[in-house]
Amino acid sequence: MVLLTFLLILVLQCEVGLSETEHILYLTPGNDVVMPCDNVPDTCSRIIWAYSRSESQTIIMVDNGIVEKNSAQAARLSLHSNCSLSINNITAEDAGLYSCRPEGDDDQDTNVYLNILTISAFPSDADPKKDGNVTLECSLFRYYTTSPCNSMRWVDETGSVLLDRGVKNTGRTCVSLLTVKLQSGNKKRYTCQFEDNNTVKIEAHYTPVLIDRSFLNCIMWALRFAGLTIMIVIMVLVIRHKGRKKPPEDINVHYVGDRDEDTVNYENVRNRTADPELD
Repeated sequence: MVLLTFLLILVLQCEVGLSETEHILYLTPGNDVVMPCDNVPDTCSRIIWAYSRSESQTIIMVDNGIVEKNSAQAARLSLHSNCSLSINNITAEDAGLYSCRPEGDDDQDTNVYLNILTISAFPSDADPKKDGNVTLECSLFRYYTTSPCNSMRWVDETGSVLLDRGVKNTGRTCVSLLTVKLQSGNKKRYTCQFEDNNTVKIEAHYTPVLIDRSFLNCIMWALRFAGLTIMIVIMVLVIRHKGRKKPPEDINVHYVGDRDEDTVNYENVRNRTADPELD
């Protein structure tokens, strides 16, 4: 009898444990995500979606199947017919815990942990035409928790592990810094990976955009030569135009007689001499 009671308690505990489900998602900014709701009721009008960055901050995003318009993410949210929640064009600020709960069923939650991995370069205004050092920052945004950051590492395009400056845990964010030297013509790619239980869950890439200075110099010389050629052509055209333009001669039209009105005589004023018969 005691054994039967023990087994019954164990079965009930397992059923309660299975009533709440969890999903852990890893994404990079700019993607779209669909978060499942496992314990779907007959209609989504009984569904509530809540969002939490920490245990003390919870926001209702979907209430009774309707997206809350006051939510900062409202324009990017949509509820599917199966009660799953979509977020378009995710950002680092979307990281956190999302809970789907049928109204009145506190033990039927579906918890989705959304983790966002980002890479930033500092200084962000580094001149792409110059070589120099740049610090890469890889950040994993997640639900605030005291759990460790597990493993973050940097690798190059060959897969070789690079020496970083360690991983810092700020609670909601795991941060890893890597300082690299950028060189023109050196097409390197740096990848930040996040591992859990020796499995890469997510990775993000950074490829420097550098301008080859030798190629840039060729372009500059070509532009200078083209500009000089255009100036020379313009000067030649101006000189030719001035050479063709001559001052007009002063032509005087003199009508001879009164009877024949159609007869005219053209004389050059410069060569005209006094003629008493015409006066």
